[in-house]
Amino acid sequence: MSAARLTIDINGHALEVAEGISVAAAIAILGLPFRRSVGGQWRAPLCGMGVCFECRVRIDGLAQQRACMTIVRAGMQVCTDD
Repeated sequence: MSAARLTIDINGHALEVAEGISVAAAIAILGLPFRRSVGGQWRAPLCGMGVCFECRVRIDGLAQQRACMTIVRAGMQVCTDD
């Protein structure tokens, strides 16, 4: 039996993903970068368990959310390029 699918929005791109995956995994599926540091370096998930804080994104208007620790929800709005 296959997992249920739902649609989320990442940087204006509608993406259909399996229910139960993390926002970080959904971003990786789309192949988008996460964000840049204050110094301009690209950031991405390192630990996958919420310790490093490198995967921070804006989710439904709320900034600084850890993508690796957040499970996708139908209709979720994600912004990686704050």
